[in-house]
Amino acid sequence: MTATPSRFASFESFWPYYLSENARPATRAVHVAGTWTGIMVLLWALVVGPLWLVLLAPVTGCAFAGISHMAIERNRPASFTYPLWSLRGDMRMAWLAATFRLGAELRRHDLIRG
Repeated sequence: MTATPSRFASFESFWPYYLSENARPATRAVHVAGTWTGIMVLLWALVVGPLWLVLLAPVTGCAFAGISHMAIERNRPASFTYPLWSLRGDMRMAWLAATFRLGAELRRHDLIRG
């Protein structure tokens, strides 16, 4: 696991830490599911309505992430300390998973073998 510096100089320096905090495949899967569910709720709210559903979108993503960290990863979500970079990390991880490039990214950071 990567050490937790008190501050990161950039998102690129935060990204390997974020990935290491989501080391288990099941944690990543739940995160990705929560991120895409939150995006879908947001889009639904904006296109179909009602607009109050916009408020539900981040709650959805956070709930999935929180559950995965409590039940699977057994660590404290990075979003408590780095909320904006964690959101960006969630989006990046979800996009990499959707485009089948997450495995290569994890290998690049030496987080999985093969």
